[in-house]
Amino acid sequence: MLKIWKKIAVLCAVALLTGAVDSASGPVVVFATSATRDKINRTQREKDNLEDELDRTQENLDQLEGKRDTLEKELNYLNAQLSSVVANLEELERQIKEKVQEIADTQAALEEARATEEWQYESMVILVRCMYEQPGENYLEALLTAGSFAEVLNMADRIEKMVAYDQRMLEAYKENRMLIEEQEARLQEEKIELEELQARAQEQKDKVDGMISQTSSSIAKYGNQISAAEQKALAYEAQIKEKEKDLEYLNKVLAEEIAKSQAAANGVWRDISEVSFAEGDKKLLANLIYCEAGAEPYDGKVAVGSVVINRVLSSQYPDTVVGVIYQSRQFSPVASGRLDLALATDIANNDCYRAAEEAMSGISNVGSCVYFRTPIEGLNGINIGGHVFY
Repeated sequence: MLKIWKKIAVLCAVALLTGAVDSASGPVVVFATSATRDKINRTQREKDNLEDELDRTQENLDQLEGKRDTLEKELNYLNAQLSSVVANLEELERQIKEKVQEIADTQAALEEARATEEWQYESMVILVRCMYEQPGENYLEALLTAGSFAEVLNMADRIEKMVAYDQRMLEAYKENRMLIEEQEARLQEEKIELEELQARAQEQKDKVDGMISQTSSSIAKYGNQISAAEQKALAYEAQIKEKEKDLEYLNKVLAEEIAKSQAAANGVWRDISEVSFAEGDKKLLANLIYCEAGAEPYDGKVAVGSVVINRVLSSQYPDTVVGVIYQSRQFSPVASGRLDLALATDIANNDCYRAAEEAMSGISNVGSCVYFRTPIEGLNGINIGGHVFY
């Protein structure tokens, strides 16, 4: 369809140059030379080539953005995975600290048990010495010199109980010490297992960190490529506009626009109160204003927004903001894909949003104008910034 319009435009330009055009002062006849026609055809071919390059650049942009979006989703997944690994590491570190403290407590208890064992052993040695090694008197002599058999039995019973008690104490300590040693060995094994888990978790964290770094680098790389492609698209768009300026058929297009503007001014208009704006209209209008008048003064931004709303109010154009902006061959940022790029990141600034709000509230600083463009000779209208509105 775009190629057909281009051919029609060329035919209109040739007809304009070779035929008569009615004006207020009467018919004007212009005869075109073959050189002029060749120049028109050559310029049109150059413009077609630029538009083809722009289409390819836009396709490349779409692919780059798709890859970037995929990588960003992967990065979000990796960040979530990293958070889980870090949480696991923190939990393992906590458990290791607790295990180290348990081992320290067990070792302290073991030292205490060993000290008790030594004390118990020394006590038994002292008791044996008292019983059997005192010079001149020992338990055997005490038994032999006992006054009665009952006294002997009582004395033997006391000795047996003392020895049995000491033996029980020694066995109890040995058993207790063995239990503590077993507990210490078990805690040491558990600590080693936790440290192994910690090492594996750290290895997993390092791996995820590396993947995040690599993915972030890839996203940055695609970001740079996208930026370069955007600049390339802007350059093609600028070159296309230059070629359009060279094409004589724009005079015909201009005449048609003026006629439409007059028809709109004399036609049926709705009141702004009759318009129901859809969700997203403000964002769409603000980003179009940014693309068309981002470098213009604030009044220029309001004027561009007013043109769009004037078309919505006029019976000559679609009755919605979306319909007006995306009407075929009306706004160059739509055709070049620059508006879609702006919407993807919502690049419009506060002034663009404020201008959109004013226009959508019915404020217009360009009257009923429904067109704007860069000024050219012979076109009268309202000049604001770098545009003429008509």
